[in-house]
Amino acid sequence: MVDTVRLVTEPWVLDLDGVIWLGNEPIPGSADAVRRLQANGAPVLFVTNMSRLTEAEQEAKLAGHGIDAGGSVLTSAMAAGRLIEPGERVLVIGGPGIDEAVGKRGGLVVRTHPAEAVIVGIDPTFDYDELSRAMTAVRGGARLIGTNHDPTYPTAEGLRPGGGAIVAAIAAAAETEPVFAGKPNIVAADLVRSQLGDAGLMVGDRPDSDGLFATVLGYEFGLVLSGVTKAADLPVEPTPAVVADDLASLVSTRLG
Repeated sequence: MVDTVRLVTEPWVLDLDGVIWLGNEPIPGSADAVRRLQANGAPVLFVTNMSRLTEAEQEAKLAGHGIDAGGSVLTSAMAAGRLIEPGERVLVIGGPGIDEAVGKRGGLVVRTHPAEAVIVGIDPTFDYDELSRAMTAVRGGARLIGTNHDPTYPTAEGLRPGGGAIVAAIAAAAETEPVFAGKPNIVAADLVRSQLGDAGLMVGDRPDSDGLFATVLGYEFGLVLSGVTKAADLPVEPTPAVVADDLASLVSTRLG
C-alpha cells in the first residue's frame, strides 16, 4: 500500500544498471520506488544501454525484481535497429537482443561478411575471431553501428567492460568511426520523446550517458550514486537537477 498518493504527470525515464540493480543484485528500495511512481500515475519508461537481452527477457528480469514493465522497456539494441534498412544483411556482435531488433526492422542477421552493416553491443564471449570478422566486414564497406559507447557497466562485484569497449576495439582494427544508437544519442532520444513527450526526468548513474541523454532530450537529470558515479566524483557535468544516494531517495525527494 502506498502511504502517500499524489498524482504525478511528469514522465520518469529510468536507467537500469546502477539504478534498479547491479548485475543481478537489486539495489535496495528501487523496486518499491518504481511501484510508488506507478501508483502515483507517473509515466515510467525503462531505458537501458544493455543490448544483449531481448525485450521480453528484459521485462522478465524486471518482473523478477517485482517491477511491472510490460511495454515500457527501450534498449540500445532497439535504437540500433532503427539505423538499418529492411532487407539489409547485418553482422551482429552482441546477442539475441540485437538479433531481435534487426529482425523486427526487416534486416537479415548474418555472422560473416558480406554485410551492409555491423551492429555491436556487449558480448561476454567476444573474441579475436569475432573481432576479425567484424573488422573484415567494416573494411569491406559495412557501416559500423555501436549500440552504445559505455566503456563499463556496474555489477555487485565492481565495474565490468561494457559494449563501448568492444565497439572501440573493432573501430580501431577497421580504422573507422562508429555511429552510436543508445543513450545519449538522438536515435534513442527520438524513441523516448515519441512515447513520453518533450519534458520529464531522466534518472541514471552516468553523466556521460544518462546526463548527456537528459540534455539531448531536454529533460531534467536526476543523478543517483548507486552505480558508476560516487559522491567523490562530484561535481559532474552536465550538472544534475537533483543528486540522491539511490532511486528510493530521489523519489522521496521528488514526491515528498
